[in-house]
Amino acid sequence: MTTTPTLEALTAKAAEADRLLQRHIVETPLRRAFALGRAGGSKVWLKCEHLQHTGSFKVRGATHKLLQLSAEERAAGVTAASSGNHGLGLAHAGLRLNVRSTIFVPEGCSERKILRIHESGGVTKTHGTDCAHTEAYAREFASEHGATYISPYNDVDVIAGQGSVGRELTRQTRPLDIVYVAVGGGGLIAGIGAALREDWPDVDIVACSPSKSAVMLHSLEAGEVLDLPSGDTWSDGTAGGLEPGTVTFELCQQVVSRSIMVSEDAILEALTLLREDLGQLVEGAAGVAAAAYLADGERQQSDRVGLIICGGNVSAALEEEMAKH
Repeated sequence: MTTTPTLEALTAKAAEADRLLQRHIVETPLRRAFALGRAGGSKVWLKCEHLQHTGSFKVRGATHKLLQLSAEERAAGVTAASSGNHGLGLAHAGLRLNVRSTIFVPEGCSERKILRIHESGGVTKTHGTDCAHTEAYAREFASEHGATYISPYNDVDVIAGQGSVGRELTRQTRPLDIVYVAVGGGGLIAGIGAALREDWPDVDIVACSPSKSAVMLHSLEAGEVLDLPSGDTWSDGTAGGLEPGTVTFELCQQVVSRSIMVSEDAILEALTLLREDLGQLVEGAAGVAAAAYLADGERQQSDRVGLIICGGNVSAALEEEMAKH
């Protein structure tokens, strides 16, 4: 079982991850968002992780994890269960660092996603019709073959790698008042929160989720990890439950200031504004952060606001829906 680090230890680890990753990732730009600024009345900046390798922040945590493995562990390879950004990030990191990656996907996974994983350097294996069953099999496979299973969020090295987003923010701008982060398993907000708290101790870090799939937010409200169903949402990158005992829960308790849940219509409306600001459509999870900013009744118009645009890998269904807007 993974031990939850102290916030101070995670902060230090995120700073070291930031140093190690500079040779392997893109320092993504911070752009002013004028359409969102007009709509919400605040000055808004977008941290553009959709311009990262593989189109998502996930490659940061995956790369940092592989950099922590011993030569023997690298030689044995790594596995994951993912049909999305985590699988892409791990495949890319494995290709760059010469580590064999096997990505397990559920039956019915889109051929488009599988092709992208292959193009990024990963090998895919199909198992099960349910993501939970796919993950369990991937863990079993790793154990039987001496490989390392890499969780998309329940791993301190992965979380620290995501924290490099926060370290970059502190170099790119003076302190922000509020930073909105879409939350699924909590790895991104835990890492960013730990990184930001050191230099910006008063920053308001807001956890954002679609109301149809907000397991972490409900768990934080309850004070314990809950086993709750998740509905279909345009924010497929944050959908799903939490592993029992995940280290991200206690970390989120320490770094998250408050939380906001948003509707599916609000996500689509926010994505329209993001498309105007960025000149392209980004994934639903980025729309969650933007929608939360627009819905935030505690925000002041004078606030300097940051939104994490966590990725740009858009599903075919979302592309079709946004074509109507």
